[in-house]
Amino acid sequence: MDRFGQRYMMSAAGLLLAAACFWNANLTGIIMMFIGFFMLRLFGQGSLTLIPNTLVPQWFIGKRGRALSVMAIGGFASSALLPPLNTWLIDSVGWRNTWVIWGVGLLILFLPLAFFLVRNKPEDIGEIPDGKSRKRNSATVNLDVDVNEVCWTLKEATRTKAFWMILFCVSVPALVNTGITFHLVSIVQGKGLSPSVAALVLSLMAIVGFPITFFVGYLVDKIQVHYVLAMTFTGHILTLFLLLFTNSWAGAIIFGVVWGLISGFERIVLSIVWPNYFGRTYLGSIKGVAQTVMVLGSAFGPLPFGLFYDYFGGYQEILWVMMMLPLTAVVLSLLSPKPQYNDKAD
Repeated sequence: MDRFGQRYMMSAAGLLLAAACFWNANLTGIIMMFIGFFMLRLFGQGSLTLIPNTLVPQWFIGKRGRALSVMAIGGFASSALLPPLNTWLIDSVGWRNTWVIWGVGLLILFLPLAFFLVRNKPEDIGEIPDGKSRKRNSATVNLDVDVNEVCWTLKEATRTKAFWMILFCVSVPALVNTGITFHLVSIVQGKGLSPSVAALVLSLMAIVGFPITFFVGYLVDKIQVHYVLAMTFTGHILTLFLLLFTNSWAGAIIFGVVWGLISGFERIVLSIVWPNYFGRTYLGSIKGVAQTVMVLGSAFGPLPFGLFYDYFGGYQEILWVMMMLPLTAVVLSLLSPKPQYNDKAD
């Protein structure tokens, strides 16, 4: 992305994701299935999550938080609408034809939109970030924010303490949330509740998290992001504490609502921290490292929950242990304000 820009990378990822859909439509064995799902994760959830999260910060500086909160509408809408649509398509035309439909849809809808409408940054078309007005034929620019923000390379960013502290922080939600989500049915059943309660909790999380993103979008435009990070991880501790002592339907509802609130915070603050700290120019390589760490966290997250369940016969112990991660993240967030460029070698 740093070299070729989001426009070409989004188009390439969309084309390769379409190829992955056609591949999955022709699965005949476990090896093909492994390759197919690997491609889905690589080109879809990996690439096409990373690319827009680096594109929007190119276009906004003072209004970054609000812009990212608007972008989040697509994520929440797809989470709500696509699962039932997929179910209907599979029931109607079968799973193989459903893969073909999504592949064709990517080629005739997504790919042209990405290639012909996406622009990497406002400077490419004579505009400036945040949609401020530029006086034509004049060197004067009306701005409320500094469009010439300092931009760090990945190598420079890694020389700061803030980079490594924030990198640990962004891995915590990926690890903890994935562990809880994978084991949620088992957790609620261990508390004498039905699996339908787990489904209700996940729905509440999405419903509550959607409007919260707009509030957080305005918040991070007004308050230094490391303070909002600390607030987010404090909420994580509360979420785990509620889950630990949930033993009723009402308690599960309260847990789902609070989890949704914190998810709304996460969706914005974990995306905005990198461009706010290290600028726009090399955001692809910097955020690529962060995305890799988050994916690794989500991959390993369910494992300790399963190991503790096998050893202790329940989840109480692992929930207490997991509280140490957001607690550490609160401390590291408060200790990692935005670095100054002249401190890059510290």
